[in-house]
Amino acid sequence: MTNPVLVALAQARFRAAPMFARWCELNGTSFCPTTPATVARFVRDCAALGIERIWLAVQDISRLHMSLGLADPTLGGAAAAAIGEVANIPPPRSWPDDCKLRFTSLPYDLQIYVADRETRREKALRRAQNEAASARQKLAALEPPTTPNEGGRNNESSTRADA
Repeated sequence: MTNPVLVALAQARFRAAPMFARWCELNGTSFCPTTPATVARFVRDCAALGIERIWLAVQDISRLHMSLGLADPTLGGAAAAAIGEVANIPPPRSWPDDCKLRFTSLPYDLQIYVADRETRREKALRRAQNEAASARQKLAALEPPTTPNEGGRNNESSTRADA
């Protein structure tokens, strides 16, 4: 005899994270509570679905655990590394090498934000450099050309004639 409250609770959990719950049933693991290693394995196994669908499933797992007062198995560690592998977002070029390694441990949504922000910053910087170069060229075109004899310098032919 099964308690109907427990059945209803299990069904509600299943609806909260259906893709992960089905994957857990197929792989014989518990979907709630779960471990970061299980989430990482889920992400790697479902990589062919694309990061957008996987990220939605990971958010479902996170919400489910947080709503029950459980630790979020999707934050950091193995789960974040697996998501980073699937997402394959390159770290910003301007970051030092030791920080580039840490970039992969950031949650996926932060990686997207930082990468987008850094791309916009680099574009603005390139645009400003191009505008400065253009302004220098225009200024150089407006200035009169200088000759080598200006500034009191004598060329060799005039000094030989004087001697």
